[in-house]
Amino acid sequence: MTATPGATPTIVLVGHGMVGQRFLEALAERGLTATHRVVVLCEEPRPAYDRVALTSYFTGTSADELSMTDMEFIDAHGIELYVGDPAETVDRAARTVTAGSGRVFGYDTLVLATGSYPFVPPVPNKDADGCFVYRTIEDLLAIEAYAKSRATVGAVVGGGLLGLEAAGALKGLGLAAHIVEFAPRLMPVQVDAGGGAALLRTIEETGLSVHTGVGTQEIVTDDAGAVVGMKLSDGTELATDMVVFSAGVRPRDQLARDCGLSVGERGGIAVDEQCRTVDDPRVFAIGECALAADGRVYGLVAPGYEQAATAAATIAQDESAFTGADLSTKLKLLGVDVASFGDAHGTTEDCLDVVYSDARSGLYKKLVIGRDGTLLGGILVGDADAYGTLRALTGSVPPLSPESLVLPAGASGGARLGPSALPDEAVVCSCHNVSKGTIRGAVTEHSCTTVPEVKKCTKAGTGCGSCVKVLGQLVTAELEASGVEVDKGLCGCFAQTREELYEIVLALRVNTYRELLDRYGREDARGGDGCEVCKPAVASVIASLAPVIGASGYVLDGEQAALQDSNDHFLANLQKNGSYSVVPRIPGGEITPEGLIVIGEIARDFGLYTKITGGQRIDMFGARVEQLPLIWTRLVDAGFESGHAYGKALRTVKSCVGQTWCRYGVQDSVRMAIDLELRYRGLRSPHKLKSAVSGCARECAEAQSKDFGVIATAGGWNLYVGGNGGATPRHADLLAQDLTDAELVRLIDRFLMFYIRTADRLERTSTWLERIPGGLDHVRDVVVEDSLGICEELESLMAAHVAHYADEWASTIADPDKLARFVSFVNAPDTPDPVVGFVPERDQTKPDLPLLSIGLRPAEDVLEGSAQR
Repeated sequence: MTATPGATPTIVLVGHGMVGQRFLEALAERGLTATHRVVVLCEEPRPAYDRVALTSYFTGTSADELSMTDMEFIDAHGIELYVGDPAETVDRAARTVTAGSGRVFGYDTLVLATGSYPFVPPVPNKDADGCFVYRTIEDLLAIEAYAKSRATVGAVVGGGLLGLEAAGALKGLGLAAHIVEFAPRLMPVQVDAGGGAALLRTIEETGLSVHTGVGTQEIVTDDAGAVVGMKLSDGTELATDMVVFSAGVRPRDQLARDCGLSVGERGGIAVDEQCRTVDDPRVFAIGECALAADGRVYGLVAPGYEQAATAAATIAQDESAFTGADLSTKLKLLGVDVASFGDAHGTTEDCLDVVYSDARSGLYKKLVIGRDGTLLGGILVGDADAYGTLRALTGSVPPLSPESLVLPAGASGGARLGPSALPDEAVVCSCHNVSKGTIRGAVTEHSCTTVPEVKKCTKAGTGCGSCVKVLGQLVTAELEASGVEVDKGLCGCFAQTREELYEIVLALRVNTYRELLDRYGREDARGGDGCEVCKPAVASVIASLAPVIGASGYVLDGEQAALQDSNDHFLANLQKNGSYSVVPRIPGGEITPEGLIVIGEIARDFGLYTKITGGQRIDMFGARVEQLPLIWTRLVDAGFESGHAYGKALRTVKSCVGQTWCRYGVQDSVRMAIDLELRYRGLRSPHKLKSAVSGCARECAEAQSKDFGVIATAGGWNLYVGGNGGATPRHADLLAQDLTDAELVRLIDRFLMFYIRTADRLERTSTWLERIPGGLDHVRDVVVEDSLGICEELESLMAAHVAHYADEWASTIADPDKLARFVSFVNAPDTPDPVVGFVPERDQTKPDLPLLSIGLRPAEDVLEGSAQR
């Protein structure tokens, strides 16, 4: 490793992905950037970015936000970074690397971090127009352009992690999407048959079509060579306009092959435990291109980070070894949590499986237990909240029975382990191999008091992010154990929680934000303007108590207008191109033909995009802000009112047709849904509220996935609470059963007002029910048994809301002063926003959004921290 005397030794890094960037950071941490010249050859036209979060590009994350490269870091350490300039050849005898630009770099140490390439099955027409791979930002840009201009249906070959993400991306682009997976289940590497079944049901419920156990035999093209379909191995044919191959990856080892380095039978540059190639001690290989000493090619980022650290330590002549890595993963795919850890498939001799499965809710939990009770591994689908703790406990005997650990929250006998149960040696962050003891030390020895400070100190939580929740719990627990008072205030303006502020507003009849801030805010916040956390939170509290405390019930009156979230400013949901959506209330999903005609005529006259939603109502998209009063005037005249899609309030109460039409129905679910929606409309709460009423146990309205859901029985109604079907699905819990109409309404009144009273800011009922001390049993004691003696007050608060309800849009169009705010430009009220434009699609309109413009740096440019060499 010694260089020519008097010369600065040079490290050349080929490849600048996530692992390459981590290697640079490891060099800097060991002081090697100060003693070595470091050259980086990056093939892509941009520096390292977060490939794990690649799909978030389609949900609005920009390429800049995906970037993992801090140019100040590059500059400070004198690193020469050449983008768009890949390594073409390596001459190991001369110790030089020749780049695509023709530049030649001598090296003392060469590190190959060339990553992997997508595997494309050798099927006919695999390179046809409309075929893509899913690996880089450039791939995503190409997919986006083709989908928007030439496709309505897309198919993804591969049902693994990237395949599901690709299918979700196609769906997000407005395409009908198919997933074709050769294995008998989705994500065959991570989950077993049970987990695959739960995942399949949930994925299909999102509208994706899944084909498992079949392979792709041929891509069908038209006369122009463009994709029009796929032939599958079972003889069926799919009609599709584009195909995305996401059938796994292979190590990019061609550069190593060409210079005579050994590779594995199935690819991968052969290295020893120090990540040095077995043929040349001056050449290292790390990440997905490397065949590790244990015979594996690791496709996860965490092992790559460990290899990067090992290589850097070896170059610094420190002892380090990479002998294998934890393959545990936690993912969120199409809104579904999926996690596996340890011996997830139960290959250990004499192991036992403890399984909980609920196909209806898409939940599947399996723990693999040794004969002596040791936790060996597990699979979690639908609810992976316990992943961080369970993974860290792998290899030990948990303090609770495995049967209790797989049961869902709220179930009888279910239990959850907190991070306090972890031993200090338990690894909390597998990406950076950070133990619980190290995190505790960051708090006790390095005086870290916040999660960001602990992240900076230990690097925990800066990789895939799956450990951040446990990290926060550990920091709080350690601070409290050290006698440090943990600030649980709402924000920097208030030391009180939202629940405490609610009690102050209610008890003292405080009806303005200004009075609350000046009387009860933190000393240095009084007299100020507040912040974006507390203003909408306090506005919600005041709105929910308005009839009782003497405040205006109209959210845009006076001071209230300045406190609202962006959607409430114009009583409409802001869309991505600056236009707004219009969502009239359709109680219970019941609407007359005349009502449908009115909505259709309005959408036609104003050129709005229309869509029937999962909440059984019709959304109209594309209204300019100055058009909102005109549209709502016609809707109000026709008897419609605000659907509150823009507010943290009741959205909808879905229903099936019930006993009126359905031969299985046992109660009139439509009538009950309408009654409930009209009763709770406009009720402001910490988060949005959704409900449903099913007319029988067949549950067609999906009531058990709602904040409060009702299911008819022969003896009355069953009430379920705390459900959620969003990003973190949760099955609702049974609160009471066989209720009369009056009993049902009374319990819902109490439940909702107790939730509004005690929940945190932006906390759904599902999260609140799991957080509140005592959980469901406590809530049942309060709202059913009246254990706190507050039920009369809760009912009174709801009665006041019902009595004083007024439609916000009807109030708006009746007042010229209120209408004055609905303009794009205050100084030019008659001028529409020129940025808001539309283009036709499928006989409707969509936002006219140009492709994200990303500046590409040519290969001739060099990003470096010192003078160009």
